[in-house]
Amino acid sequence: MLRIPNTELDVQPLNLGGNPFGWTADREQSFAVLDAFVAAGGNFIDTADVYSAWAPGNSGGESETIIGEWMRSRGTRDSLVIASKVAKLPTRRGLSRANIEAALDDSLRRLQTDRIDLYYAHEDDQATPLPETLQTFGAAVAAGKVRYIAASQYSAPRLAEAARLARELGVPGYVALQTHYNLMSREYEGELQQVCIDNDIACLPFYGLARGFLSGKYQPGLTVDSARASGVLAEYGNERGWTMVSVLGGIAARHGVSCSAVALEWLRRQPGVLVPLASARTPEQLAEIMQQVQLTDEDVQLLNAL
Repeated sequence: MLRIPNTELDVQPLNLGGNPFGWTADREQSFAVLDAFVAAGGNFIDTADVYSAWAPGNSGGESETIIGEWMRSRGTRDSLVIASKVAKLPTRRGLSRANIEAALDDSLRRLQTDRIDLYYAHEDDQATPLPETLQTFGAAVAAGKVRYIAASQYSAPRLAEAARLARELGVPGYVALQTHYNLMSREYEGELQQVCIDNDIACLPFYGLARGFLSGKYQPGLTVDSARASGVLAEYGNERGWTMVSVLGGIAARHGVSCSAVALEWLRRQPGVLVPLASARTPEQLAEIMQQVQLTDEDVQLLNAL
């Protein structure tokens, strides 16, 4: 178990992303993934009110609804750490006091729970003063509806400002940051990384597998059956990407694990990172991302150099 700094939340080494639930995985498939996750020892599940408003016929909240129904049917709520987010749902946009209060109640209802363990500002709403956002989150913590708060997609200056303001105002501060970070996208390294370290904020990278590109299923000339395939190949299907996939495959073969396991363990070895996020739409995909591997220093250095 890993303790999220400045909290009483103990989590396993993988944060399961709920993004596919109600989108690329229907209710039955989602239940199968969640059952397999818990059976494998997982306890940390991430979702958001906006998942998956972008899919035809959806309006948002589908992932939370499925997770809530699954927790109720399995009686698992008290053994889990549940994270959700506010700010990006088109009908509940932003981080104003009124919007956070309404969105939080909506999420609690869909999740069929009385509290959210880790509640994120899904993006930095610069139209709302930071003190208003932080004080509203603080009131939610005081009311017992939220245990701890976190940030997603904040810049280094804004994350540092939020940490400073929380101390000045005497309200709860962000204990974790979700940011786009993986072997193909390394903008986190540098100023943002330092802000997390200086303020004891745990980094929980999303897109840890570069939307599946680092899973090894993408190979030059192969067709991949995925709703994300065209966008993934447009971004990563280049010389650097194929070199990365080749090197990952070699390291994975030496250790007898999946490419996903290697890519996620590389993230865990980076300064400031606590637990990466990754999602699965089938139990088979879940088995790959749940594998653990002990990378050598040489493995890490090789991947760093790419």
